[in-house]
Amino acid sequence: MALMARLSIIIPTLNEATTLARALQHVKALDPPAWEVLVVDGGSTDHTVQIAMEAGVAMLHSKAASRALQMNDGARAATGDHLCFLHADTQIPTDLISVAERALADGSIACVGFIAMMGNSSKTRWDISALNVLKTYLAPLLFRPYLYFRGLRLLFGDQVMICRRETFWKAGGFNEALPILEDGDLCLRLVRHGRILLINRVVITSDRRVQRWGAARAVVIYVSIGVLWGLGMPPARLKRFYEDIR
Repeated sequence: MALMARLSIIIPTLNEATTLARALQHVKALDPPAWEVLVVDGGSTDHTVQIAMEAGVAMLHSKAASRALQMNDGARAATGDHLCFLHADTQIPTDLISVAERALADGSIACVGFIAMMGNSSKTRWDISALNVLKTYLAPLLFRPYLYFRGLRLLFGDQVMICRRETFWKAGGFNEALPILEDGDLCLRLVRHGRILLINRVVITSDRRVQRWGAARAVVIYVSIGVLWGLGMPPARLKRFYEDIR
């Protein structure tokens, strides 16, 4: 029986004290377990670092609060065969590693992600969750049809991106100049190395932005950012519509 690939989980954080402990509980419950877990902090002023240290995971500090930079720092420090980029407000299933391992056993697949179900302890955002699934397929079909038929699917951070470490660096890693949409940008480069697969399994991600904005406004913002980015508007300009919410 072949040995399972070693998977490194990389979690970028900035003031995630309200969500990190629960995310790490799900990470600790993985069966089989992760090879290593690296929390990469961008300068938190709350109890994020303390929570990570008490959980016994590796703690790294980036020179700036930049998710792309933090995830690259984690990838440089990681020693696993596969890299899993996980947001601190996302909860993963216990069999995530074996599911990803089976998918990546196909050499034609460069990266995998999961269906992100958005919600909180009392409510599931079915409408926003459906929109997230739709954008994975529809955005590349509308804006990059030639890449869609080569296997491009647009994954974003709350969908949990997993790829081989070698493929990640061949694609150039995350673009540290981008303030947002660094994940979609990576997908555009990963597809040169293989197909991107949305696994038919669910992860749970926080709806904190929807709670702040309201559902209708959230849909308008998400769709507008996706369309404008697809049409070529620089992420630096789009960032003004996408406030940081903790």
